[in-house]
Amino acid sequence: MSMPLHRGISGVRVSDSSDDLRDSQMKDKTEKEDLVRGRSTDNNNSNSNTHLTLRFPFSFLFSSNQASSKHGENAFLADPYTARSRHRLVLMFLKFSLVFIVVAALAGSLWWTVSISTSSRGHVYHNYRRLQEQLVSDLLDIGEISIGPSRWKELEYCTVESETYVPCFNVSENLALGYSNGDENDRFCGPGSKQDCLVLPPVKYRVPLRWPTGKDVIWYHNVKINAQEVLSSGSLTKRMMMMDDDQISFRSASMFDVLDIGCGYGSFGAHLLSKQILTMCIANYEASGSQVQLTLERGLPAMIGSFMSKQLPYPSLSFDMLHCSSCGIDWDQKDGLLLVEVDRVLKPGGYFVWTSPLTNARNKEDLKRWNFVHDFAESICWKLLSQQDKTVVWKKTINTKCYSSRSPGVGPSVCSKGHDVESPYYRPLEMCIGGTRSRRWIPIEARKRWPSRSNMNKTELSLYRIHPDELGEDAENWKLTVREYWSLLSPLIFSDHPKRPGDEDPSPPYNMLRNVLDMNAQFGGLNSALLQARKSVWVMNVVPTAGPNHLPMILDRGFVGVLHDWCEAFPTYPRTYDLVHADNLLTLQTSQRRGTCSLLVILTEIDRLLRPEGWVIIRDTAQLVEAARALTTQLKWEARVIEVESSSEQRLLICQKPFSKRLSI
Repeated sequence: MSMPLHRGISGVRVSDSSDDLRDSQMKDKTEKEDLVRGRSTDNNNSNSNTHLTLRFPFSFLFSSNQASSKHGENAFLADPYTARSRHRLVLMFLKFSLVFIVVAALAGSLWWTVSISTSSRGHVYHNYRRLQEQLVSDLLDIGEISIGPSRWKELEYCTVESETYVPCFNVSENLALGYSNGDENDRFCGPGSKQDCLVLPPVKYRVPLRWPTGKDVIWYHNVKINAQEVLSSGSLTKRMMMMDDDQISFRSASMFDVLDIGCGYGSFGAHLLSKQILTMCIANYEASGSQVQLTLERGLPAMIGSFMSKQLPYPSLSFDMLHCSSCGIDWDQKDGLLLVEVDRVLKPGGYFVWTSPLTNARNKEDLKRWNFVHDFAESICWKLLSQQDKTVVWKKTINTKCYSSRSPGVGPSVCSKGHDVESPYYRPLEMCIGGTRSRRWIPIEARKRWPSRSNMNKTELSLYRIHPDELGEDAENWKLTVREYWSLLSPLIFSDHPKRPGDEDPSPPYNMLRNVLDMNAQFGGLNSALLQARKSVWVMNVVPTAGPNHLPMILDRGFVGVLHDWCEAFPTYPRTYDLVHADNLLTLQTSQRRGTCSLLVILTEIDRLLRPEGWVIIRDTAQLVEAARALTTQLKWEARVIEVESSSEQRLLICQKPFSKRLSI
């Protein structure tokens, strides 16, 4: 289990106990006495008048004057060895005086610090961890202050316009640059896209209700949506939403791994969740913040995603089904290029479900558009399974020979090996069929059902070149780690509850967290351990582009995830996650040989993603954790550093974001 480590700054090593400090003080005192005794012995052997020197340390100065008066002006020349000895004594005296001053100053500082520590840091989290800062914390705080206020200056708050702003998405600017036909909604991360300020919530923001209540009821002022937007929406939406003075209530609609394109208010995903089907919602960025922001506010997976000109940050063969219900995408545009991207991320045997008035076309123009989509779907080996009213269901082929059996010139060709990659981090869309050469080309019918698919066997792991022992060890480590995390957060979350001496800390509710972001997911071990512990959470598993790409395995295990470069803004709205977790992410980012962003840039982005009163857990080397701890002052976070018993080289940094409100608009 973890033991407490006190607050500190990078580059300073201190003892973890006040006993060690007292031992150090006694050691200094002993060395001082030995030094005095040593001098006494040397002087007894060399000079019969040593007792005068010990009783009156400055007597050698007067003896010098006496010698001068006795021997006259040539005394120095007559006795050079005596003068040299006196010179050495002067230097020794100066050194002794300096040591004495330092020891006295340290003793005074220690006494003063102990008095402060015992009087101001009396709160103890009973029966588990002592997370309060003690003696060493005060010393290091003094060290931080001595560095200077300019270095630790707190970041300023962003303007009101930043409440729902997402960097890299600027439709008006993209239109001015000449982008059109939907390309203006794509993501463009330029040099000026990073924010160096802290995003404040809306004036009337309230902490979301706990799951599962928060799935069906959200606070009206937490999201950018008004009554007019609801009234102007379709009749289905109006039946599914009820607006009160300060709340929005939802009802389930009558309605694998699913990608929901243009997810509206997340009702499709909420309905499938009851059937243990996890749905990832993607939609264009909207300054009003609806769709993705509202879905996340309900505690459902969502992120901003547009593939008008670039591929989605998912590998090929990622999803069992793609759903588009009046999603606003014209699938007949760009010669069917958007349908090729759908085919790329669909698993063999996967389904594409499209609901649109175009599927039931009557006029000539709409009929022409429908016929194009119908024929193009057939050309990429999709089979039309059902067409009812406005909904059409296609099924992707499981046989790669279908592509070679097509007539020459029919449909896009198969991608070459160099173009078919599993790390498509916003690459340009390509008019070719991807994934056919992948070892992961396995029909969805041949895969295990959820939740069994999360526990892969030796044969399945061989697809990703991972040994079963490696995954097994990873799973055991995360099982213990999740138990430890929950125990650490329990007394922190419930520290304001009155407890009598001897009482146990209250157990945390299973639903104290809902939206979790794992910034360096690796094998998805945190996600798996949370589910095994029956925690009612969903995890956004992020695979950094700076490290190995385990995202295909994470998605095949039935989890949701995405590729991302953490030197860029994550494609989601502010105030998205209850908990942000980063395991060895700082080491990964700093170990890159190419230029990378600063640690403060990453922490500022975490602050943007984190909900007020949300939590951050950073696990990394002691040096990097201490560096991050020092920067939390600028972010106004409450921070604690904790030792990791299983590793002397690593530390845990646990932080909480404060609930800061804008006083006026």
